[in-house]
Amino acid sequence: MRWIIYTLLAYILIAGSNEHPFATTVVYGEEAPIDDKEFSRVNAIEEAEEENKEIRIKKDEFDEIVGQLQGMKALLENMKQDYDTRFKEMQEKIVVLEKENTELKKTPLDHVGAIHELPLPKTENSLTVGEVNSKTQNVSETNEEEKPIAFLTDTDSSQPSSATSVSQNSETIEPMVSPTDSTVVGANGRSPLQLPTNTTATDQSENPGQWSPAQPLTVWSMGKNYMNISFDGLFSAGGSTAQDLEKLETGGHDPNQRGFTVQNLETVFEGAIDPYFRGQSNIIFQIDKDGESFLEVEEAYLTSMSLPLNLQVKAGTFFTEFGRLNPFHPHAWDFADQPLVNGRFLGPDGLRGPGTRLSWLAPTSNYTELFFTVQNSQGETAHSFRNEEALFGREAVETRVRSMEDILYTPRITTSFEVTDETTVLLGASAAFGPNSTGRDKDTIIYGLDMFWKWKSSYASGGFPFVTWQTEVMGRHFEAGEGEDVTAGLPDETMNNWGAYSQVGWGFKKRWVAGLRGDYVDGEEEAIDPLGFERWRLSPNLTFYPSEFSKIRLQYNYDDLLENDSTEHSVFLQFEFLLGSHGAHKF
Repeated sequence: MRWIIYTLLAYILIAGSNEHPFATTVVYGEEAPIDDKEFSRVNAIEEAEEENKEIRIKKDEFDEIVGQLQGMKALLENMKQDYDTRFKEMQEKIVVLEKENTELKKTPLDHVGAIHELPLPKTENSLTVGEVNSKTQNVSETNEEEKPIAFLTDTDSSQPSSATSVSQNSETIEPMVSPTDSTVVGANGRSPLQLPTNTTATDQSENPGQWSPAQPLTVWSMGKNYMNISFDGLFSAGGSTAQDLEKLETGGHDPNQRGFTVQNLETVFEGAIDPYFRGQSNIIFQIDKDGESFLEVEEAYLTSMSLPLNLQVKAGTFFTEFGRLNPFHPHAWDFADQPLVNGRFLGPDGLRGPGTRLSWLAPTSNYTELFFTVQNSQGETAHSFRNEEALFGREAVETRVRSMEDILYTPRITTSFEVTDETTVLLGASAAFGPNSTGRDKDTIIYGLDMFWKWKSSYASGGFPFVTWQTEVMGRHFEAGEGEDVTAGLPDETMNNWGAYSQVGWGFKKRWVAGLRGDYVDGEEEAIDPLGFERWRLSPNLTFYPSEFSKIRLQYNYDDLLENDSTEHSVFLQFEFLLGSHGAHKF
């Protein structure tokens, strides 16, 4: 019985150890056979260990991937922030463009300043397309109607017109510019300076799709081009008590006969050449009093747009920067004919010729610019210099260029400032030095002062009312030789004479401008016709601008020829039309 109890206890102890009572054990270090249950348990343990090992490796890789994803997240956040900023800027630009598009639909004009003596030059949102030189000085900001205009270029000009080549600062411009107004432009075509710009409102319909009589009819359009083309026709009909009207009028584009005169037919090509230069060409067609037709290139030049230090270069053939009126074309004059002193000293076609001009826009608070021009001194357009028809009864001796001493040099300085919030003054001083044709060592000096003053009410509507006052005074120092005909008995001597004009313009009503001009020139020795007599003239006129594309002007001239004690009376009816865009003129 006791044996049985001992046997059961031993069996219980063996069973409690989880070992089979008949399991084999390891003998002499050899592995004992494993049954199926034990084999499954061992495999499960090994698989668990393998899985733990794989999880440990993937976790290391996961940490690295998480770091990369966090970097990508930061990058995406930066990209999103940049995208939001750009999207906001694009929305703002779209709003501005939609506003400008609405204005253009109401006023389908490519350029302001199409009418004459209009503000601006050369230009310029135009200007344009960053083509305009950004050397801009703020001279005046008179009222909300005054806006800087770009050349474009046309000016910008365009472009790169003018304005409108429009410039870097392209702003919406009112449809019509007052004929007697202007915009200061640095170096004849650079970024316009903010001076009073009178804009004359045209009767535009509020509905962009509705045509207005003040708008041009578009027959065909190729869209925006780099070159702008325009045509300007200037005509007059006149009567005079003088039998030969040509003896009274000193200008080549003046009404020169009784009846009808084709004063000027001008085709203008202008635009951007490349990011460095702009170009312009003015081709003129005329019909003289005998019915003969002739064609000439009045101007053809390029101007730089990217020189440092506020410098600009102009090269080609062009009107000389002398005085205020000389650089302007006939359609930009405030009167039907040019002043007597301009015709007497600078010639019937103005002072112009092939050459180059360097200008510098001073970095001052008010507009100040210096010009220095070097040109040929011979030809009909160098009237007081090496002209083939020598002055003061002499004959031409030498008309060729032999050295730099035979070149024409013309310095000029001009500055502008505000007197009050409603008035602006532009002052200038010029000189021209060069040889004349009466002798090999005979020279001519022409010097002058000019002034332009403008008042425009702060309550002006469309640029009206306004008052302008313009004055020029010139003197000439002429060294006259004896000429080739020594038998004529003309000695070497020095001739000094002078002349001046002063004119007032009053824009008393929208599109209506009244003007009054007084002229005086003293006499020239050996003068045998009224063109050389001492004389004075009084010229009232009235101009109506139906739109910026046309004008009608009525003018009366009272001429008093002092040397022969006679007076003459003349009446002119002038009319003009413009096709295409035309760059605005300088202030």
